[in-house]
Amino acid sequence: MTTASTASPGLIFSPGPTDHWDDARVSCPCVLREPDGRWQMWYYGRDAGFEPEIPLPTGYCGLARSDDGLHWTRVPGPLDNGAVLGPHPSKQRFDAAHVGCCHVARRDGLYWMWYIGGDHQRGRLGEFDVKGMELRPGCAISGDGLHWLRIEGPHGGAMLDLGRPGEPDMAMIGWPQPVQLPDGRWRLYYHALDPTRMLFVVCLAESADGLHWHKRGEVLGAGEPGAFDDLGIGTRYLMYHGGRWRMFYEGVGTNGHHSIGLAESDDGIVWTRRPGPEPDGSVFAHAPSGSGRWDAFAVGAPWVVPMPDDSLRLYYVGADETAGGIADELVKVQQIGLAVSDGPDPTRWARWTG
Repeated sequence: MTTASTASPGLIFSPGPTDHWDDARVSCPCVLREPDGRWQMWYYGRDAGFEPEIPLPTGYCGLARSDDGLHWTRVPGPLDNGAVLGPHPSKQRFDAAHVGCCHVARRDGLYWMWYIGGDHQRGRLGEFDVKGMELRPGCAISGDGLHWLRIEGPHGGAMLDLGRPGEPDMAMIGWPQPVQLPDGRWRLYYHALDPTRMLFVVCLAESADGLHWHKRGEVLGAGEPGAFDDLGIGTRYLMYHGGRWRMFYEGVGTNGHHSIGLAESDDGIVWTRRPGPEPDGSVFAHAPSGSGRWDAFAVGAPWVVPMPDDSLRLYYVGADETAGGIADELVKVQQIGLAVSDGPDPTRWARWTG
């Protein structure tokens, strides 16, 4: 458990103790405020001995609980290393090498987790030879948030398969988030790294039942040259708020830094970026480069929780500026932070300091 301070504003959750499943890194908080006031956070991470050739912070998924959404205690899971979900033992599965939770929701008395998984295959992604990066989305259900049962999808266990050559999601389908519309239909937003343009783009699939999907393709791409998101959009959180659809997203810049932007839509299909007050044009930027702060390299993986006083909480992942190439994600320390909005304004945020 970590408490924010003036020396580490925003920081609320760090890697676990030595020999724990998440002793190397923690990432991608999925936070629910339960009806009884208790808070739960699912997240992914890995230990120091996890397969280093997989260049993501994914590995296993775990659970932490809190009375206030600020101070968190890990909950030991049923797996040998204390996680709640791990790689599948079958080498034929899409998620045989690593997994990472992306979205958790409560529905029909169950918890539903959408997650990403990768197998042990190697492949080319632009100029890089990588392992486990042909990401596909899976779904699992649980009654208690600790014990999870995978739903068997039609694509080696996955719910969606990679696109055909030339399609934006031909290389990966990453970080899915399902959204149910008032008429009962479902949408699944995810991002892909389009290998023809080497840009991150947001794509959309639709479903009548939340399990069988057809793709609609790209709905939001990279920002203008020189913008904080000129290499595109990675992880994101969608919500219907203030009479509009809002997408808080992780913008990827050519300078290697990541900041969080905001796009809005009336229909969830056509999106317009909303400029933010930060110097780089985002609504929530990484800490100043060279400051030595824990989130000076990147902020991303946003998750937003509306509060009773109309303010918003922004849970996010930060990374430091540990030496290493900008593509060497595993060199940097990733931790989980919190920012609070200025009233209901979704463009102005302050890091929590306790």
